Amino acid sequence: MNNTIIGVLAHVDAGKTTFSEQILRHAGVIRSAGRVDHGDAFLDAHPLERQRGITIFSDQAVFERDGRRFFWVDTPGHADFAAEMERAATVLDYAVVVVSGAEGVQSHTETVWAMLERLGIPAFVFVNKTDRAGFDAGTRLADLKRRLSPDGVDMRGYAGGEMPDQLIEAVAERDEALLDRLLSGDYDAGLWLDALKGQITGREIFPVYWGSALNDAGVGTFLDALCLLTGDTAPDAGNVPFDALVYKVRRDAQGNRLTFFKVLAGSVAAREEVALPSGATAKVNELRLYSGAKYRPAARAEKGMLCAAAGLPEARPGDHIGQSAGQRNRFEAEPMLAASVIWGPEVPAGRVLQALKLLEEEDPALNVSVNAAGDAVDVNVMGPIQLEVLKQLMQDRFGIPVEFGRLRVMYMETIAAPAIGIGHYEPLRHYAEVQLRLSPGPRGSGITFESKCHVDELSLNWQRLIETHVFEKKHKGVLTGARLTDVKVELLHGRSHLKHTEGGDFRQSTYRAIRNALMYAESVLLEPVCRFELRLPGEDYGRVMGDLTRMQAELEPPAPEGEGFTLRGEAAFRLFSDYISDFMAATHGRGSLRYRLDHYAPCRDAEAVIAEADYNPLADDTPDSVFCSHGAGFTVPWDQVRQYAHTPVEKLG
Repeated sequence: MNNTIIGVLAHVDAGKTTFSEQILRHAGVIRSAGRVDHGDAFLDAHPLERQRGITIFSDQAVFERDGRRFFWVDTPGHADFAAEMERAATVLDYAVVVVSGAEGVQSHTETVWAMLERLGIPAFVFVNKTDRAGFDAGTRLADLKRRLSPDGVDMRGYAGGEMPDQLIEAVAERDEALLDRLLSGDYDAGLWLDALKGQITGREIFPVYWGSALNDAGVGTFLDALCLLTGDTAPDAGNVPFDALVYKVRRDAQGNRLTFFKVLAGSVAAREEVALPSGATAKVNELRLYSGAKYRPAARAEKGMLCAAAGLPEARPGDHIGQSAGQRNRFEAEPMLAASVIWGPEVPAGRVLQALKLLEEEDPALNVSVNAAGDAVDVNVMGPIQLEVLKQLMQDRFGIPVEFGRLRVMYMETIAAPAIGIGHYEPLRHYAEVQLRLSPGPRGSGITFESKCHVDELSLNWQRLIETHVFEKKHKGVLTGARLTDVKVELLHGRSHLKHTEGGDFRQSTYRAIRNALMYAESVLLEPVCRFELRLPGEDYGRVMGDLTRMQAELEPPAPEGEGFTLRGEAAFRLFSDYISDFMAATHGRGSLRYRLDHYAPCRDAEAVIAEADYNPLADDTPDSVFCSHGAGFTVPWDQVRQYAHTPVEKLG
């Protein structure tokens, strides 16, 4: 059966969940539409979602119509769960953006639209709440064209049959051959329909539909239009290798790990072996086709389907499995805030960390980090609502009561010039030495590795193991303990022992060598810089410009829009984050704001941030080494390691 995956996205409170309920009722998935305020929505089945009245986790429903299988994917609308929304969006064939007819395009609507543009996903628009007093379709359509795309086309309820004149003209305007036919009076409904479908898929046209989900007005017509105007994916014929993209990891009520994926090519059946990101393989114990909280077993997952596999370890959202295993999708919705986890003495630290690591498998953006002693744990989050959800998840799923420290900006560290570090690990019956050169890397490059060591000096298997250890850990900087980034790691020299070297010895020596180099390096504190776009009335322009100037924002020339302005630019998030509520107050709620992490740059107030952190690099990951003398190991302080090293120390320059 051919498959089509459609996701629904919106700004919070646009009516997305009510709209989805009506779609699923018309599709025959449910008998009656649930409501958020009644706590009985089909796709908001998690107790947290029903309690809070918002979508927190992406979920799906499956229905068949006109001989095709449709996957309807519901995504969170709150900005704190934008990372969850983005992960789900990566598997969509089409998107439906719900816009409130009362409020119009809002800040998160624009964020959603920009993400769809970046991912190249065709989009439909459903303007909801058209029954509200004062609603004007002309005003709202003009707003959509101005703030989302000028290619938004009013479909006026079209779902087949005779096309309205304005739609016939819109299609012909984007197809020169059809325009010639139209001018000569040679209109062909079939040709126009095929062209319209192609233009939607090619993001040349964004159909706009209207209605009221609460009153079930326009929803049935919209579903008919989706079935008519969307394409589908046919299963691969023949022996095509299985390839898939993981977009979600969950655990069922019995604690079984479920890996949700979209089949990109080929197919897979239960009990078959699947290639994992590490290069290993694992058997798919069971395939499940989920619809809401319920599922049915699937004999085979084919191209274009969304399935859950039980029994697949290791793979996380963004990973490819199967033919392209090892590839990973990069997500742009990254947290810029962090908080420390606080728990009582009655709960072992290991139990807290284990629970958080399970949650990190489901949401990799949490980026759980722990200090060397294992008694201080941090998580990265998008905002305060996400922290509240994490707190309740820890209690409900694991029975662990936790609190969180204050939200703080998440910094990173890099280096400004090359530095060499040596790590030696030689307690009794162990031996490994590693010499590394750390150099500044391009912005946004993360950590990279290259070996300059000859295999005659250190065998290739040990060199590959060193590379593995470089990447298996999030290394900390020495200024504040923030994560290290944009650094090239080069293996210069290494030594092993024929009898005493074990794999873990190179882990120790690699970690120590990186830390040792950082102690010599010229470290740089980086802070997150956000890209923002503000829309504001003209009378508030002077005040807002003054605010942005005080926070040292880098601004583009203001763009007049009607009676107001649009301001675009960049600013340090530590300053901009405190301004968000002030901006809405300054514009009396008439302005709109959206922002995203753009890059990390040297912190302008580094000295104050470093002083406040009061970080002791010697009390965390050690830069010292362990040598052996007279049958016993002894620790050598970091600044004396070069005097004891067994490999010649390279010179910089």
